[in-house]
Amino acid sequence: MDLHTFPVDRADALEEPERYRYCSAEELVSALRVGPDGRVADLGSGTGFYTDDVAPFVDTVYAVDVQPAMHDRYREKGIPDNVVTVTAAVASLPFATDALDGAFSVATHHEYAEPAAVAELARVIRPGGLLVTVDWSADGRGEDGPPLEERFGLGESIARMEEAGFAVESARSRTETFVLVVER
Repeated sequence: MDLHTFPVDRADALEEPERYRYCSAEELVSALRVGPDGRVADLGSGTGFYTDDVAPFVDTVYAVDVQPAMHDRYREKGIPDNVVTVTAAVASLPFATDALDGAFSVATHHEYAEPAAVAELARVIRPGGLLVTVDWSADGRGEDGPPLEERFGLGESIARMEEAGFAVESARSRTETFVLVVER
């Protein structure tokens, strides 16, 4: 499967409140369960839509995106003081081993889900840390989000996480998406 990135020329769509239909801020923060001194990464942060939701609840959020232009768009909007932008692929994160208390990905897992990226997340998330993934499901109808052939199913995502040493805490399919919470 060819992995892709979200087109920067469509970045305004990443700020649409209707995105909460697929993952609310409350659902994300609740699943992440990181305290006020926590350090987390938003994987595929784009314009910072969900980064901004998590930032008030942690010490540091690393807004990770492979596209520098997405960080430029985020800066135009205004970045909270405790957010650090990081331009990197998920497969090669510039963090020390066990540096993160958790990480999250909303509607971007399909853009980086190769085994090397999942292994890298297992390296940088500390033991006991959580990885929260909400993504478009290959079992969805395909009415929203990327084409079905660019998506992963919940079972395939679970298998990749377990192969990298994560333990499944919760996993559920929804109409168009899935939610997967794994612990390192």
